Amino acid sequence: MANIIDGKQVAEDVIATVTKATATLAEKGVTPGLAVVIVGEDPASQVYVASKSKKAKACGFHSVQHTLAADTPQADLLALIGHLNADPAIHGILVQLPLPDHIDAGAVIQAISPDKDVDGFTFVNVGRLGTGEVASAFVPCTPAGSMLLIERERGRDLSGLSAVVVGRSNIVGKPMANLLLAANCTVTVAHSRTKDLPALCRTADILVAAVGRPEMVRGDWVKEGATVIDVGINRISAPEKGEGKTRLVGDVAFAEAAERAGAITPVPGGVGPMTIAMLMANTLVSASRAAGIEPPKF
Repeated sequence: MANIIDGKQVAEDVIATVTKATATLAEKGVTPGLAVVIVGEDPASQVYVASKSKKAKACGFHSVQHTLAADTPQADLLALIGHLNADPAIHGILVQLPLPDHIDAGAVIQAISPDKDVDGFTFVNVGRLGTGEVASAFVPCTPAGSMLLIERERGRDLSGLSAVVVGRSNIVGKPMANLLLAANCTVTVAHSRTKDLPALCRTADILVAAVGRPEMVRGDWVKEGATVIDVGINRISAPEKGEGKTRLVGDVAFAEAAERAGAITPVPGGVGPMTIAMLMANTLVSASRAAGIEPPKF
């Protein structure tokens, strides 16, 4: 059986490092500041924002939440972002997606200062990552967390290893591929148009699934001894638990894949906890840079 990668434990390690470094910054008169902006009352977004704000406070951050009405004009949202860009007490700005239909999400994201873009979505940070300038980029939190889990298993130098990323989204698939390239992997990005996907996956020493399709990657798609990172979080019906009950599964058929993989992330408890942890890490890095202090390594 595969080693089950404990994302909760690694996330706790990251948070512990962030909390310790935050206390050190505070002694020098700097408190990392994270501003989270939410527009409307989407229930899932409310939960995500609350968990991010709670974790920021637990780390010792200055945590600010701006909750705007669903009919807020785009100009008002852009004005708020401009204010936060100029606020020296704020080091990270996060706009919770999705935004209402009348707001151009792309324009809003690109209005965030790249130096405060702790989600890693601005063109400047995308460009830094895409050209291999990983150290100076803010990397999107989910692929950053996934990469840290891979490094804990395989080391930082992945030279000579073959990686397959299933999914080509701007949020996970593309930045994940760029991180693996920067670590000297040979990387293939697969997607819905890829021919013979199972055979391609079987070539991977590192297999990352990020497609949003429940248990699409089957056990016989996995190379013996591969490291499998399952980014998917899908809710499916679970009649065995009772009428109307559901359960969470990933994009990988976990039980099957665990028989062949060398290491694998579970769902839940794998990549999920890493996303918020890396948001805290990015905010700390931003505050450290603003103060001219070397941030810790994660």
